[in-house]
Amino acid sequence: MRTIQMTLDDDLVETVDKIAKELKTTRSAFTRNALRVAVNRINIQRLEEKHKQGYKSHPAKKDEFGVWEKEQDWGDG
Repeated sequence: MRTIQMTLDDDLVETVDKIAKELKTTRSAFTRNALRVAVNRINIQRLEEKHKQGYKSHPAKKDEFGVWEKEQDWGDG
C-alpha cells in the first residue's frame, strides 16, 4: 500500500469525513472503496461500449437466437 497526497475541496473532505464516521471507517478506507467503485464502473462502461461496437460491426441476424425460443420459460403456466 502507498501513501499519496491529494488536493480536495474542503466541502468534499467534510462530507467524506461525516460519512466515514457514520460508517465507522476511516477517510482512507472510504476513499479506497470509492475509488474501487469508480474504477469498476468505468471498466463496466468500457466493456459495454466494446460490446455495443461489436454489435454495430457485426449485427445479430433476425434468426440468430431463434434456436433458444423453445427453451424460454416465462413462468406463466
